[in-house]
Amino acid sequence: MSAALSSLSTSSTQSGPRHFLDLKDLDATTLRQILDVAAGMKQMQKGRRFPLHPRVPLAGRALGIILSKPSTRTRVSFEVGIRQLGGDAVILSPSDMQIGRGETITDTARVLSRFVDALVLRTGRTENLHELARAASVPVINGLTPSSHPVQILADVLTYEEHRGSVKGRTFAWTGDGNNVLVSLIEGAVRFGFKLRAATPADMAPPQAVLDWARQEGGDVVLTTDPRAAVEGADCVVTDTWLSMSDSEEESAMRLAKLSPYRVNAALMALAAPDALFMHCLPAHIGEEVTEDVFEGRQSVVFDEAENRLHAQKGLLAWTMGGENWTSFGKD
Repeated sequence: MSAALSSLSTSSTQSGPRHFLDLKDLDATTLRQILDVAAGMKQMQKGRRFPLHPRVPLAGRALGIILSKPSTRTRVSFEVGIRQLGGDAVILSPSDMQIGRGETITDTARVLSRFVDALVLRTGRTENLHELARAASVPVINGLTPSSHPVQILADVLTYEEHRGSVKGRTFAWTGDGNNVLVSLIEGAVRFGFKLRAATPADMAPPQAVLDWARQEGGDVVLTTDPRAAVEGADCVVTDTWLSMSDSEEESAMRLAKLSPYRVNAALMALAAPDALFMHCLPAHIGEEVTEDVFEGRQSVVFDEAENRLHAQKGLLAWTMGGENWTSFGKD
């Protein structure tokens, strides 16, 4: 890791803004606390007509959400989450700002840090996230980059534990390509202590650097090209869409042909443990990466998973902006 990137690593003991760039940058204790707060705040909402936090602990806080890529779950979960905690959100796209006319990310970060208390960035260029974090004097949260999607994995772990208890020692299986969600799932396996078996085509494997990091950290992560070997006996089966909006028609056809053996269908799902869960971060393309019978089946928790983006995001907002008493936000 370069000196520039290592300087962005954040833990609960470090001073300065509490950036949330990748799961590997936080220690396991802090990540567990974030999810504990998230679960506590979700429990508070049950039975309330207006599911707001009773103490609105982030009243007066403002969250800037910069979206250079389309977003449903990330945008809505952060926007609703900050408001349920008493704060407000400002939604921005490059076309809304001078950054779309040539102002640098560094200068944009310096300006926005004077206006808001934290920033979420969803971007098509990973270096934009690191540049924003280097220049910002407020916390920066990774809302998705081509390299990782850590906020999704917080929701996935929260969802699994609601249904089946602790993820520690459990086995997750991934089948598909080695994309940004898989990278964060690998990091999540290490930090939360679950096993991961990932099946991808040989030329679509996740970056070697993240596999090396997982090995150095003592993670139980296995990479294979065989989806059946990955899924057999697994406690949770995870996949994601295979196509990008930027793919050409020819590229899409080639990817679909290569990835078709990795489709999660009833036969593949039957190899998992009898009580295994199925997860997908959405949006889904039924008939491509997953069949309808699995997506709509009894083992699917995809919409619980989607809802938990809101609650996991609230736990994350508590950590980034809540000060020293942030862990109390999950208690009525």
